[in-house]
Amino acid sequence: MDATTADTIFRPAIPPRRAGKPLSLLPFLWISWRDPIQMWSERHFTEPQLHGSSAFGEILVVSHPEGVRHVLTENAANYVKGDLQRRVLGPMLAEGLLLTEGEVWRRARRILAPLFTPAKMATLNARMAEVCHARVAAWSLSARGRVLDIDSEMSGLTFDILSATMFSDELGGEARGFERALNQFLANGARIDPLDVLGAPDWAPRLGRLASFRSARFFEQRVTKLVEARRARIERGAGTGEAPPDDLLSALLLARDENGGPGLTDEEVAANILTFILAGHETTARALGWTLHLLSRQPEYLARLQVEADAFDVSDPKWAEALPWTRAVLEETMRLFPPAPTMARKALADDEIGGQTIKAGATVIISPWILQRHQLLWDDPDAFQPERFLPENRKAIDRYAYIPFSAGPRVCIGAAFALQEAMIALAAILGVADVEALTTAEPRPVHQITLRSREPMRLRLRARRNG
Repeated sequence: MDATTADTIFRPAIPPRRAGKPLSLLPFLWISWRDPIQMWSERHFTEPQLHGSSAFGEILVVSHPEGVRHVLTENAANYVKGDLQRRVLGPMLAEGLLLTEGEVWRRARRILAPLFTPAKMATLNARMAEVCHARVAAWSLSARGRVLDIDSEMSGLTFDILSATMFSDELGGEARGFERALNQFLANGARIDPLDVLGAPDWAPRLGRLASFRSARFFEQRVTKLVEARRARIERGAGTGEAPPDDLLSALLLARDENGGPGLTDEEVAANILTFILAGHETTARALGWTLHLLSRQPEYLARLQVEADAFDVSDPKWAEALPWTRAVLEETMRLFPPAPTMARKALADDEIGGQTIKAGATVIISPWILQRHQLLWDDPDAFQPERFLPENRKAIDRYAYIPFSAGPRVCIGAAFALQEAMIALAAILGVADVEALTTAEPRPVHQITLRSREPMRLRLRARRNG
């Protein structure tokens, strides 16, 4: 098929962009709590960087590859996760890889890195495909079709994969409870509370945190119980010769520091499992949901992916190379709807970025939502055009203009896992299903740690005649 013509280019709906002055305190606090992506003005998408001061100190929004490279790679040691992110996510993820800093982070990264090598990830492909095919079969699709809540189904699918690859299915019937608890946490506890923005003491009650206390407690108790049970099983097996399940939980508990130090404590293992759930399962589910939505609006791309799905064979070591359009559609989706839309860093020392001097303590914001839709970096940036990411075109994209998994030393450790999981899931779904929109109304993205749809995304899936 030829590339999409100008008449059929699809531009998904986005929140309106402000055209006025910087936000004053009360509107800023309201938008931060309700939906942070609405705070960006049109200038953010047309200027390389914007510098200013506010009641919260010096702020620099960086939206050009050289500046992003400087902050995330070249001078990464000078930039740490801000206090706000730790306040919002700390109650669940304080000891996890996402929030730790310095030597604590470096040690954990050394220990965890061998678990996520391409070779290690390749051993999970067949299990992922098996789980995906089982989930799709459970939909019992017919020629009449079935309307599905895609958000919920993709969350369930990625939880099934997590349960199989991390816990050897020991989650059992609790997978649905995990999904409900995560949704409650993201809808309430993961919002940016005005008290967090204002730096109020931790003892001051946050409404969202109070509303999500039960869900956070659910996660903590269930994951701690899983870790303790597996640790006991490993210790029993050491005496009997029985090998533990070959999954990521066992690998986490058995991993050692190549520098000779101890492995992860049970508390660190539990925190990193919670991190993988939030930064892995949740982000992949959202990427799949937005992808299926975009495909429902663009039948020509859907047809391309179905051709690849029909020939998909996970036992082929080069299966990923046989899915160029599948990968391109996923990457274009993550460009338009980055699962993690904003990153904030705090400067430890004075620095200069793009000719702008900043002081120690300044907040530097890098937003994939802005960067990946920036007028200076992309042709027709709000259009869905997967051709950008085909192998012959992708090399023209600057490494630091497209960062759905971040970049530099703190690049997402599970990026390969997430990408292969999403590609396998799409191949399993589109091998048997046609995807149709129910309405012309467009779902609106909302920033709740990840980029979710404001309203549930519902699509009709029909059994393909040749599926």
